[in-house]
Amino acid sequence: MKKGISIIGVPMDLGQTRRGVDMGPSAIRYAGVSERLENLGYVVHDEGDIRVEIKERAQTDIDTNLKNLKAVAEGNEKLSEKIDEIIRLNRFPLVLGGDHSIAIGTLAGVAKHDGNLGVIWYDAHGDLNTAETSPSGNIHGMPLAVSLGIGHPALTNIGGYCPKVKPENIVIIGARSLDEGERELIKEKGIKVYTMHEIDRLGMTKIMEETIAYLKERTNSVHLSLDLDGLDPAEAPGVGTPVAGGISYRESHLAMEMLFDASIITSAEFVEINPILDERNKTAAVAVALMSSLFGDKLL
Repeated sequence: MKKGISIIGVPMDLGQTRRGVDMGPSAIRYAGVSERLENLGYVVHDEGDIRVEIKERAQTDIDTNLKNLKAVAEGNEKLSEKIDEIIRLNRFPLVLGGDHSIAIGTLAGVAKHDGNLGVIWYDAHGDLNTAETSPSGNIHGMPLAVSLGIGHPALTNIGGYCPKVKPENIVIIGARSLDEGERELIKEKGIKVYTMHEIDRLGMTKIMEETIAYLKERTNSVHLSLDLDGLDPAEAPGVGTPVAGGISYRESHLAMEMLFDASIITSAEFVEINPILDERNKTAAVAVALMSSLFGDKLL
């Protein structure tokens, strides 16, 4: 990971209906992400923000019940192209969200360069819903399903190909809120999931050892998609869909440190930070601290 890092902000809040998450990239920058990574010896290129359409209220597609489908697809197409460009420059893409629908574009850009990409989905939710199974029609609950090739063609075909990842190359960590349709899809596809029950029972060290070994065995490179609601709301309050009983701050640092030591992460995104719901930018500061650990920051 000792190479240039390109930071891309995606001020997307159209994948859900709770406003404010579009300010996440600014909050993370304000928390000092560039300075923190530069102090670790990286050359950081801040590429600015992907231009995302601003809407006063959600627009529901009549045929599919998906909210803001056209705008979300357009924003992710732009992100996919930017990620492709960054990888061609041999830089590490670090994406700042924005709601989790932006993972559609990130994975479309990353997987274009690796047909056997691994994915660590660090999240309270599975994000495996479709228009048929989603209770809300919010696309931020669908990016992992879309990346598997399941969903609306305007989303699954971003980047010009489909699917982006294989189900056996995915590991979900921290799940504690799954809809019925997501549970069925996980069982049908055989997706590896570590719920909070497994984290409590086995401990984060064992979970990460198993995850790293599992992905090293079957993938070429690994993308980390980290939703801050994967952490407990007491430690990351500034998120739109908090779920009690989450991963601790210290456990998350350990996970990032182990990923750095394993040298398997080749791209990453940190999403769902909502400064309006936060306490003095606490959640953005947590995100920057975790990024720092992912890139090798240690006490000694």
